[in-house]
Amino acid sequence: MNENNPPIPPLVKGGEGGFKKKAYLGIGSNIGDKTANCKKAIELLNKHSQAKVTKISDFYETEPVGYKEQEWFVNCAVEIETDLNPQELLLLCHMIESELGRERKIKYGPRTIDLDILLYNNDIIDTIGLKIPHPEMHKRSFVLKPLSDIAPDAVHPVLKKTIVELLNNLAEEGAINKIKGK
Repeated sequence: MNENNPPIPPLVKGGEGGFKKKAYLGIGSNIGDKTANCKKAIELLNKHSQAKVTKISDFYETEPVGYKEQEWFVNCAVEIETDLNPQELLLLCHMIESELGRERKIKYGPRTIDLDILLYNNDIIDTIGLKIPHPEMHKRSFVLKPLSDIAPDAVHPVLKKTIVELLNNLAEEGAINKIKGK
């Protein structure tokens, strides 16, 4: 734990009868031990009292998109069950990023960790600070390939296509290689 950041607190009181919402998150890192950073983010998600990681994709080494002058990324996706609303989940993601040393210096630039909410139930949210489904996910192999590992039949609520359909129709954006043995 970073001494400058307090432990991640529960954000709301727990719901009765278990977790009620399903969300999919994309996770990536290209600084330091990239795979370990992704695994630590998953561990921190799962330690939160209102987020339970239920599926983890394979891990992939992926070519950077946008800002090319940086190390390749390690990317994966997770399914979580949660009692958190989308804004609370975004706050949790930002708290985990901060805990793991994320600094926002260059758009699409290097990062120790990046957590993005890809899908939240079948919700469509378009606010200044939060857009669900993630507005670029359908264009990115580094998002769609890991997500297809754990949710091939999930439907993009705006485009009305499954994750596999989006992946199969994707114009290749960059190299993506499965990491053996996670």
